[in-house]
Amino acid sequence: MNLELRHLKVVCAIAETGSVTKAASQLGLAQPALTAQLQRIERTLGGPLFDRDRRGARPTALGELVLSRARVLLPAMKGLQDEAARLAAGGGHDTMSRYRIGAISGPVVAHLVHRLSATQPEAQISTHASYYISELSNMVLAGKLDYAQVGVCGDAIPSAEYGLVWETIGIDAVCVLMPEDHPQAKNMEVDLSDLADEHWVAGAGDGCFGDCFAAACARAGFAPRRVLESDVRNCIDMVELGSAIGLCQPTFRAPAGLVSRPLMGAPLRWRMILGWHPDSQAARSAPILMGHAQEAYQETLARNENYMEWIRTQTHLGGGSSQLAAA
Repeated sequence: MNLELRHLKVVCAIAETGSVTKAASQLGLAQPALTAQLQRIERTLGGPLFDRDRRGARPTALGELVLSRARVLLPAMKGLQDEAARLAAGGGHDTMSRYRIGAISGPVVAHLVHRLSATQPEAQISTHASYYISELSNMVLAGKLDYAQVGVCGDAIPSAEYGLVWETIGIDAVCVLMPEDHPQAKNMEVDLSDLADEHWVAGAGDGCFGDCFAAACARAGFAPRRVLESDVRNCIDMVELGSAIGLCQPTFRAPAGLVSRPLMGAPLRWRMILGWHPDSQAARSAPILMGHAQEAYQETLARNENYMEWIRTQTHLGGGSSQLAAA
């Protein structure tokens, strides 16, 4: 029998769990089948890999040797597979033939896909939605996505542990979503302190936005009465029903009967960013995709006439590309 990577995984599982029975459960195998496989591995290597008794399984000297090699080979093979997946996404050429884009909810990705489809009609484009930056970042890292389009609060950046490059698509003031007959809706901007008695609702997600919102309310002299998290559809329903007012981006297209207004002084900011792995094929096409993303951002922003008029006096906000982090 030739030794294969799957055999090394068996040896590692037994060593990590300290039991053939537990390892079998972890690997999804029947215990007799795993025992028989271990015996074949030991015959191939010329001796027992574990001392086994009622207390469990402990590596022998030969077992420790095999484990030391396995713990190098298995991560190296995983790294090779991830790198191959990232390279295969672009077919090995500078112009990618397939784009896999992950995104947190927002209108920019729809316009981005539309522009990409118009300029590369033969390209295969797929999208993946998630509320969580960590999920999308891990998928890029594993080669399952080429790009992640996400949002971050203020000056925050995603964790460096993912090793991705992030560039800014645009920076916005967070807006309040309210019924058009709300007393504050007649104003171009809203003072956060005038909303002290409101209940609030916002989209789900990770990051520091909830803490930053609470801090902004504290600076305005109050603690928010209630803050709910939900999906976009439920957020809209609660605002329409008068159960709460919402927090949203100015690129959000308010349905009939609702309006969005920026908060005075922009106490909360939201930055849309695009990320990719620096060693992937996607890195070479990133300038093209960034151009599409920024144009898509400007298109969606232009639909909010009130915000466009307000933002002319806010020189610290708006679009722009700057690299935030790189491995």
